Amino acid sequence: MNNIKPIIPYNKPFIVGKELYNIARAVVDGHLAGDGGFTKLCHSWLEKMLGCTRSLLTHSCTAALEMSAILCDTIPGDEIIMPSFTFVSTANSFVLRGGVPVFVDIRPDTLNIDENIIEEAITNRTRAIVPVHYAGVPCAMDEIMHTANKHGLIVIEDAAQAMFSTYRGKHLGTIGHLGALSFHETKNIISGEGGALLINDQRFIKRAEIIREKGTNRACFYRGEIDKYSWVDIGSSYLPSELISAFLFAQMEQAEQIISRRRRMFDQYCTLLRPLEEGGLIRLPYMDGECTSNGHIFYIITRSLAERTNLIAHLKTNGILAVFHYVPLHSSPAGMKYGKTYGSMAITDDLSERLLRLPLFYELSDDDIKFIVQKIEEFYKDIQSSVSRDSQH
Repeated sequence: MNNIKPIIPYNKPFIVGKELYNIARAVVDGHLAGDGGFTKLCHSWLEKMLGCTRSLLTHSCTAALEMSAILCDTIPGDEIIMPSFTFVSTANSFVLRGGVPVFVDIRPDTLNIDENIIEEAITNRTRAIVPVHYAGVPCAMDEIMHTANKHGLIVIEDAAQAMFSTYRGKHLGTIGHLGALSFHETKNIISGEGGALLINDQRFIKRAEIIREKGTNRACFYRGEIDKYSWVDIGSSYLPSELISAFLFAQMEQAEQIISRRRRMFDQYCTLLRPLEEGGLIRLPYMDGECTSNGHIFYIITRSLAERTNLIAHLKTNGILAVFHYVPLHSSPAGMKYGKTYGSMAITDDLSERLLRLPLFYELSDDDIKFIVQKIEEFYKDIQSSVSRDSQH
């Protein structure tokens, strides 16, 4: 039994600036509940840097998606079109309101929802479209927005992985009517847990504040617009603690440095692994020249499920933790119970079995990346040697 502890983890949380100082300051300032000074600083930063109309921090990206489902007035039986290759929260947020996820296939290049299938999947029960920007690579948002506007649908961008990625000059999460960001410890900008709802359509702003504050109009009260607040709508406690916001704002202050470093690591992987792709052994991530990625995930596509399984084991033996990603929602027990599928899911089924994510985190060194690539090269060299021996016999 192999008990080697990974020396290069898949992910590792990090500190880049005044995170701990800000937390101490929040304690000294005497406000640890939601919507304190640091939360307001985070809101202003997001609105300025991303260009959204309004931002509201939440305790997770899941919470932002749940708020979106409420803002869409999702009722039982409403259909929401989304990819199956995504995290469970994308679907679960709408299922909680009685919505029915309608899963469609992904594109073979970007691994994002195939914009050409969306219109075919629309029925008279369709309420919204939820494009997911996988690995920070943009969906075809112009086509998606055109389809949504044509049919009077709401677009919620699941931009959990896409902080600082852009599509034709616009930040992801700011193109649809609503957008959801994640600051989970596996993301680029982190706060342990955390998220944000980006509101790009003014008609949703006031109600979003109410939903986020447990269904009360407390935000209006604090602004002096009313003399008392009360329960006026459905909602829940979606605010993050001020401790979360304090940590997060320190990361935001260093965001450009963080993203720049991740992009450099992403590029280094690409450069070093390119010969394996040119040799037809693996496939590297797709990038569109009109878009910029944030270097969130670096993955390779192997030639088969068995090959991926063996490569994971080989890397683990060498102290490297590489992981696959989602089990497609359409094939999961809850996905089959609560959702439905439109058309073939052949590309989703195929690529989800061959995708392998390599370590990528802020403190990963150049030497670490070289070592990881060396072990991948070693794996494929052994395969080729084995094939050559077999052919000689």
